[in-house]
Amino acid sequence: MTAEPEVPGTPATAPDDLTAPDDLMEKVVSLCKRRGFIFQSADIYGGFRSTYDYGPLGVNMLRNVKNAWWRSMVQLRDDVVGLDAAILSPPRVWEVSGHLQNFTDPLVDCRKCHSRWRADKLTGPCPNCGADDFTEARPFNLMFKTHAGPVEDEGAVAYLRPETAQGMFVNFANVLQTTRKRPPFGIAQVGKSFRNEITPQNFVFRTREFEQMEMEYFVPPDEGPKWHEYWINERYRWYVDLGMPPEKLRLRPHDADELSHYSSATSDVEFLFPWGWDELEGIANRTDYDLRHHAEASGEHLDYFDQATGERYFPHVIEPAGGVTRTMMAFLLAAYDEDEVGGEARTVLHLHHRLAPYQVAVLPLSKKAELESISREVLGLLQPHVMCDYDVTQSIGRRYRRHDEIGTPWCVTVDFDSLTDRAVTVRDRDTTTQVRVPIDGLVAELRSRTGED
Repeated sequence: MTAEPEVPGTPATAPDDLTAPDDLMEKVVSLCKRRGFIFQSADIYGGFRSTYDYGPLGVNMLRNVKNAWWRSMVQLRDDVVGLDAAILSPPRVWEVSGHLQNFTDPLVDCRKCHSRWRADKLTGPCPNCGADDFTEARPFNLMFKTHAGPVEDEGAVAYLRPETAQGMFVNFANVLQTTRKRPPFGIAQVGKSFRNEITPQNFVFRTREFEQMEMEYFVPPDEGPKWHEYWINERYRWYVDLGMPPEKLRLRPHDADELSHYSSATSDVEFLFPWGWDELEGIANRTDYDLRHHAEASGEHLDYFDQATGERYFPHVIEPAGGVTRTMMAFLLAAYDEDEVGGEARTVLHLHHRLAPYQVAVLPLSKKAELESISREVLGLLQPHVMCDYDVTQSIGRRYRRHDEIGTPWCVTVDFDSLTDRAVTVRDRDTTTQVRVPIDGLVAELRSRTGED
């Protein structure tokens, strides 16, 4: 990885008048619940608002989203390292970062039904009762407050982090000393964050407990703008490379009145959700706000001394920050399709193989015992390389449709001819074409299909 950013041309801005099918959200939510991607948390007790549990398919896909991000942001670079910081933090961290004072949303009350809403997300009358009479907006802090230890007094106050970023700032000196990195370099982290949202909404898009993928990229102050542009385009390209249609993506710079208290410039990668354009990821130029404030408050050195130039400075920080769950949701919405195969309607998720919950399904043609041994052999051959499902229930046609619906790119069918010719049939999800492949060449065949041979 070179130290100098190569800034590609800015992606074309998507038009404002694109719309998603009216029932797309309903269909994807239904699929998620029916097939085991996402369950309502505490469902047997009536559920708990804005909390969700990720089922067998959902946990696989969430892990794949995070792995794809980590691969792009850390594994394939030599200028970014990882960190896993604590979720609980003392109040001083959030006081110095500005979150206790500034991390707020505008709250209004409906005077008729007394429901509460986020003022900047209201576009008409009260969604609950239809009235158009609200209180004046007032700031509502989104921090979750708790107590650490057996005594619940002010000395035991702690906060659940609303972002992962502060753990990277307070560990800046530790990482600098132990990795021998020098600007420009980054610290990446994936982890849970918590925000007491006024109006959680749109399934898993906006929830109070969520997972973030964030990276803080530390650069010399005069290089901030060009690295900001670099990361805007890098992050846009990541979504496209994983199969997101460009016409469903756009870049939107923030207006001055939208900027966070720490940001000099922010651009969002937005996706065309069924309710309209909304944020997938924000790329902010945080300047030296965080490092400087933490250094002043703690008395520790969080600046950088460049031995080559003799200059000491607080690095400026470029921050790409995305949500894991809303990213997964956007990929599901973009991948959902309905078509017809052999005169029969099917539902299919055209997921990139890196994101699909299973890359391969191994399907014995029959439950008969003579196919069990060779089918298990094929499964064992593939499992070290890809995530596999082993499915023996119902007809082969129904199993194909089931795996089309959950996005499995390839089905490997083991039939009675496999006992003599030592070959299997590989079926492609998107084209439905089938080819016969020797078992000994199966791993190589799949690697060639993924481009990873």
